[in-house]
Amino acid sequence: MPWGEFKDTAAERRLFQRRTVVMLLFVMVAIGGLVARMYQLQIVEHEVYTTLSDKNRVQVQSVPPPRGLIYDRNNTLLAENRPVFSVKLVPERVDGMDETLEKLGSILEISEEDLERFRRRLEEPRRPFQEIPLRYDLTPKEIARLAVERHELPGVEVEAELVRYYPHGELTAHALGYVGRINRDELQNIDPVNYAGTNYIGKSGIERFYEEILHGKVGYQHVETNARGRIMRVLERENPVPGEDLQLHLDLRLQQRAHELLDGRRGAIVAIEPDTGGILALASVPGFDANKFVTGISVNDYRELRESKDKPLFNRALRGQYPPGSTIKPMLAVAGLDSNAVTRDHTIWDPGYYRLTEGGRLWRDWKQWGHGWVDLKDAVAESCDVYFYEMAVEMGVDTMYSYLSRFGFGEDATLDVAGALNGLLPSPEWKRAVRNRPWYPGDTVNMGIGQGFMLATPLQLATATALIANRGKWVEPRLLKDIKGDHPTDQFLPDETHEPLKLKNPQDWEYVVDAMAEVMHGAHGTARRAGSDAPYRMAGKTGTAQVFSLDEDEEYDAEELRERLRDHALFVGFAPVDNPKIAVAVIVENGGSGSGTAAPVARAMFDAWLLDYSKPSRDKLVSNAAGQVSN
Repeated sequence: MPWGEFKDTAAERRLFQRRTVVMLLFVMVAIGGLVARMYQLQIVEHEVYTTLSDKNRVQVQSVPPPRGLIYDRNNTLLAENRPVFSVKLVPERVDGMDETLEKLGSILEISEEDLERFRRRLEEPRRPFQEIPLRYDLTPKEIARLAVERHELPGVEVEAELVRYYPHGELTAHALGYVGRINRDELQNIDPVNYAGTNYIGKSGIERFYEEILHGKVGYQHVETNARGRIMRVLERENPVPGEDLQLHLDLRLQQRAHELLDGRRGAIVAIEPDTGGILALASVPGFDANKFVTGISVNDYRELRESKDKPLFNRALRGQYPPGSTIKPMLAVAGLDSNAVTRDHTIWDPGYYRLTEGGRLWRDWKQWGHGWVDLKDAVAESCDVYFYEMAVEMGVDTMYSYLSRFGFGEDATLDVAGALNGLLPSPEWKRAVRNRPWYPGDTVNMGIGQGFMLATPLQLATATALIANRGKWVEPRLLKDIKGDHPTDQFLPDETHEPLKLKNPQDWEYVVDAMAEVMHGAHGTARRAGSDAPYRMAGKTGTAQVFSLDEDEEYDAEELRERLRDHALFVGFAPVDNPKIAVAVIVENGGSGSGTAAPVARAMFDAWLLDYSKPSRDKLVSNAAGQVSN
């Protein structure tokens, strides 16, 4: 400041005052902004931020419904749910996946297969915050170890869940099917809402066919969690609706008896109740333990099942397609009578072979020297091939196709048996389309004894036999007997579609039934040994299916053949003859003789059902037998 000038205090005061006012205004505006923001947060947007806050500590979780139970006709439990403790991870809450898995590996015994399965599921599409299982069926010791280390493992949970369990494992595996974890393809086709929280779905059999009713309806719960996502308390809960319990026609005692009778031999037994169509037994041997598939079968176990030469995973009762052999002769007898191709009095001379043309190929009878003079009843009882060769040529392929299709061959005639195959009922149109060749008269001859192109499943043979037992009344085979809940059975059981097989002369049914009874009780019946000393009359038909073809002049010698190249042994039948209670189809692969191998098995099934498991039937049969003796 130049010398002599004085300090202007008034100007400085005014400058200070102006700056003070500006600062006060700035502070007031800032405070006003804060107040306004606080008002907006606390008053205007209170509900929005309250909801956001609740989402950090309150979550909505789905509660999977307990799966419905499955019982046999006597209320024996076939499929139940048991609690299993599992360790699961929520990827969104895991701090470091690799480090967490390594830590868990030091606490639990986790196989490479478990890790591979977990990583595969980690890459698959899934719902947000969905838990991914790492290990099932933890032991109490493993649960305790995890509890100690739990605070260092965010996103890791130990939970108890209900997992399907089959108490009778191998006995019911092919009949019931099994459940397994939902895979990627199934995830695209199910209701994502109703299956929220559900990890398992029916894969085959009854479990798959009745998945909708067995599954139930999902529930929900609002839970309060801490900062690590662990549940502190349940605030609100809507309980799930459990799946309905099912009762099947299946009888576990008869099912077990069927497995015992096959005694480890490869084969199948199907037993049907003719009056209802209920499947009493559906056995395929060898079988497998369905429990291994529920939580995921190991690679080694699956490889062992898949590579076994006995094919335990293959359901022979539903999917085994075999030449029916002579077991279709009763059905062809019905066709021959009703189409007027033969009459009851028509007889032929059987020299042991048949020729279509003079000097042509020989079609041999199983009895090398022939049966001599036989009529239709003799032909069924003694299984005379030559009679059926001639009758087949007289009927023609179109007539045979028409009648056999009405017996259920060439289609899946069941109502609720998932996975059953159609077999093969050949026709000229089929051969032209598939083989690009015409139908030859020799094809008709072969079809007359159930050989050639024709294939049938044991279930189809049992179905056709039940139709004869019912004298033409169709009752489609079914497993479901009752639903133990609010839903009526008819709501889930498909409608029947087959019309009764009405004959021009209804008495032809009794004629064919009498012929089948001669098989079991006649002096020359092929299965007379199996039918001897029975306190009831039964009807049946033996059969043999060639595994490979013989040349015209080549003879069959079972002793010289490897076991797996021997003929299949078959039998179909029902009992008692009047008012039948059970119809059975039996096949023993490479069993050789139908009369020596398959017929005794069927007789034991008849005895078990009529004498051992049904007291009223046993008392009535014994009374009838006593009356016949006194007469």
